[in-house]
Amino acid sequence: MTGTATPRISRQSNGADKPELGVIEAIRAGHEVRSVIHEQVTEGDAVLNIEAFSLFYGQSQALYSVTAPVRRGKVTAIIGPSGCGKSTLLRSVNRLNDLIDSVRIEGDMLLNGESIYHPRVDVISLRKRLGMVFQKPNPFPMSIFENVVYPLRIDGEKRRSVLEEACERSLKGAAIWDEVKDRLKESALGLSGGQQQRLCIARAIVADPEVLLLDEPCSALDPVATLRIEELIHEISERYTVLIVTHNMQQAARVSDFTAFMYLGRLVEYGPTDEVFQRPRLGETEQYVTGRFG
Repeated sequence: MTGTATPRISRQSNGADKPELGVIEAIRAGHEVRSVIHEQVTEGDAVLNIEAFSLFYGQSQALYSVTAPVRRGKVTAIIGPSGCGKSTLLRSVNRLNDLIDSVRIEGDMLLNGESIYHPRVDVISLRKRLGMVFQKPNPFPMSIFENVVYPLRIDGEKRRSVLEEACERSLKGAAIWDEVKDRLKESALGLSGGQQQRLCIARAIVADPEVLLLDEPCSALDPVATLRIEELIHEISERYTVLIVTHNMQQAARVSDFTAFMYLGRLVEYGPTDEVFQRPRLGETEQYVTGRFG
């Protein structure tokens, strides 16, 4: 799966050599490029395999043959400029893009070896296997307790003892139990923004998802709340596989084990975070992570 950069020399029709476009210029020009995937990405067990995945909104293509494994038990960050397809790719994992009538896909994704896009897949059952946290905290207008156990209730769980145990376990896992344990009957809407986001994380992990999907979870939070969420991601990664989209490159460097750099719907470079940020194999990746374009 390890790709190579686009060659820098091409042959003109008259036989003369000319400089070829760089990777970013080639992408902008609509040419195909091969992703650079570091060997370490493919060395371990993958909980999710993205296989030549393309997505279209009507006649407009948003993702171009993305192929990438997501390592089990690791935090993988997806970075890139606005509009590069980060969130589209993340939302494709739990098939949220299915809600858009004009969407069609090519390729596949495999969750623990099972196709996500097979015609017989029950999408509701699929989403129970994947926790999802969005950019803006979205607690339900109900009590803190009911927010957390909601996924279990809709799955038919009615035993109070089971719900109470799951609620406490998840709130502790989201590092918010001590702050809310005496307020479980109060409305979740009364929590601060950072507390609401940690509550949403508790709700996302209550059913022990196979992958936790985070779509820019700190973009609506202040620096203090952001730091708390980042600390929480480190703690959660000991128990869950995390796939996070972030526009903040410093955040990706702080919280992730692996980083995938995307540009205009293409996967450009994907490798261990320290290598992508300190020793990238493409000059274009270095230019992006150092802020020289984007």
